[in-house]
Amino acid sequence: MPEDVETPSSQRMLEIYLNDHLAAATGGVALARRATRNTRDAKIMPRLAAVAHEIDQDRRSLLEIMRQLDVKVARYKLVMGWAGEKAGRLKLNGALMNRSPLSALIELEALVLGVQGKAAGWRTLLAIAGQEPRVNADMLRNLLTRAQQQFDELESIRVQIASEMAT
Repeated sequence: MPEDVETPSSQRMLEIYLNDHLAAATGGVALARRATRNTRDAKIMPRLAAVAHEIDQDRRSLLEIMRQLDVKVARYKLVMGWAGEKAGRLKLNGALMNRSPLSALIELEALVLGVQGKAAGWRTLLAIAGQEPRVNADMLRNLLTRAQQQFDELESIRVQIASEMAT
C-alpha cells in the first residue's frame, strides 16, 4: 500500500460498515411498509405486515448495537437510505401512472435481497464478537435466526406472487 494512503482505524471501519447497514435498513423498513400497504391479497397482507414489523425491530436492534459500540449515526446516510427507497419507486415496470402487477414481485425480490444483506451483517458482527466484549453474541444469533425466518416467509410470498402472475 502506498505510504501516503492512510488506512482507517478498526473503529472507523466499523462506523462506516454499520452506518451503511443502517442506511439500507432505513430503506428496507420503508419498502416493507409500502409493500404491505399496497398488497391486495388478504392472506398475504398479515404475513407481510408481520415481517415489516420485524424488519423495523431489527433496525432498532442495529441502532442499539451501534450505541453499545459507540458508533455515531451518520444522518446523511439515513437520508440516502430513505431517498434510495423513494427513488426505487421510479422503475420501468410496464405502467407509468399506476402500479404494475410486476411492482409487488420486484418489491418482494428487493426485500428478500435486503434480508440476505442484513443476515450477512449479523454474521459479520458475530465474527467479531469474540474480540469485542460489547457485542452480544446471543442477541446476534437470535437476529440471525429471525433473518432466516424472514427470508423463508418473504420467499414463500414471492413465489406465490410469481406463480399467480403466470396464470
